[in-house]
Amino acid sequence: MKKTIIVLLLLVTGVFTNAQNSQNQPLKIIAFGAHPDDCDSKFGGTAAIFAKMGHKVKFVSLTNGDAGHQSEGGGALGKRRRAEAQRAGKILGVTYDVLDNHDAELIPTLHVRHQVIRKIREWDADIVLGLRPNDYHPDHRNAGVVVQDAAYLVIVPNVTPDTPPLKKNPLFLYMKDRFQKPYPFSKDIAVVIDNVVDKKIKALAAHDSQMFEWLPWTNGMKESEIPKGADEKLAWLKKRYAAQKNWSENDKDAIKKWYPALDPANINHVEFFEICEYGKQPSIEEIKQLFPMIGKK
Repeated sequence: MKKTIIVLLLLVTGVFTNAQNSQNQPLKIIAFGAHPDDCDSKFGGTAAIFAKMGHKVKFVSLTNGDAGHQSEGGGALGKRRRAEAQRAGKILGVTYDVLDNHDAELIPTLHVRHQVIRKIREWDADIVLGLRPNDYHPDHRNAGVVVQDAAYLVIVPNVTPDTPPLKKNPLFLYMKDRFQKPYPFSKDIAVVIDNVVDKKIKALAAHDSQMFEWLPWTNGMKESEIPKGADEKLAWLKKRYAAQKNWSENDKDAIKKWYPALDPANINHVEFFEICEYGKQPSIEEIKQLFPMIGKK
């Protein structure tokens, strides 16, 4: 009788310990952009919060960014942008991978799909983020398609068989965009990033070739309009990206759903995410488990 009780106690304790360990395991999040800086601009704040909480985050740029500049290009620019991504990753506390596909030439081929499937499996992702397949840039559209195409296949053993399949389908999410056709972005999940917005701006500033050269040039700005000093650049970038709240009155319900205890009037910066219907379909409670920062200041 004593032995039976001891065995039962050990089994119960073991089950409890395993459940406890499972709850305490860090979440693994992987985000895919087309270029080095895509994930930072759309997910950088939430990523920084995840990292600060002890969870594991990886950014993947599907191209090396070797075409995104008005006067530089090729291998030299690709090398520069890879270095910028590494600096940004350190600021946010995330791992940053930059693949060698050429900028402005990304196609959702089987080769790229295999690359994405391997990255998701190797990271053993709980959450996968990507772009929607409607966007002004063909690389963005195709990056969205290829991540969508991987959504179910990551659990299929005979697909990309050189990498073991996942045992569960992750939650697949789209990062926010402003495009309205064929349908506007759905703000299914909201994360307040006010406490880390400065860190996000610093990470964006690490992409020097983009924030202070290429993007201003595409917007018709003159070089003389861009500040030269590091502190001045940071202040200029913050003014452009974070001087006022980044959400509208139409977003209030989406914010209140996840932050009922906070007054939206006191919230300035929010990152929104849309649930992709091809991956895990989470309950409200599962979303709160996967986004443990939700509802907190």
